[in-house]
Amino acid sequence: MKCPKCGYTDELPLGNQNPKQISNEGLDLIRHFESCHLEAYLCPANVWTIGWGHTGQVDGKGVARGMTITQEKANLLLKEDMIKYARPVIEYVNVPLTQNRFDALVSFTFNCGANALKTSTLLKLLNQGKCDEVPAQLLRWNRGGGKVLAGLTRRRQAEGHLWTTGELKFHF
Repeated sequence: MKCPKCGYTDELPLGNQNPKQISNEGLDLIRHFESCHLEAYLCPANVWTIGWGHTGQVDGKGVARGMTITQEKANLLLKEDMIKYARPVIEYVNVPLTQNRFDALVSFTFNCGANALKTSTLLKLLNQGKCDEVPAQLLRWNRGGGKVLAGLTRRRQAEGHLWTTGELKFHF
């Protein structure tokens, strides 16, 4: 059955599968909000970060003060991160997703973490078919270091807009 309000359907057309990788639009969303830093920095949540929001290992070493990388390495890390953070979306979401909705969730998961997605009310509601509630749920995730951050609020608005309309918009 298809919801006239948000387009959710519990019927998959023959051969249809949810997207498996982020699109160029999804990457544009992430790049806009992450920016690229070739030298490690402490993000607002007090986590060492480098490249396009990368917080994991770089050549077997944790990101730390003084670490630098090339633009090529930053782009490679982003590509690897997108594979890593698409997996939880693929694994945990049990309803059909359009590419734009998949992209919004990968952006969210990259920013907040796989466990945040897995344990979120957002995922519970989505898997119940309540896709129209996702944008409001995204907006609940706008804190870093315990404080509401304007940049995270804008990011969640952009993810919600992409979810709802399929269009990128960065200024609200």
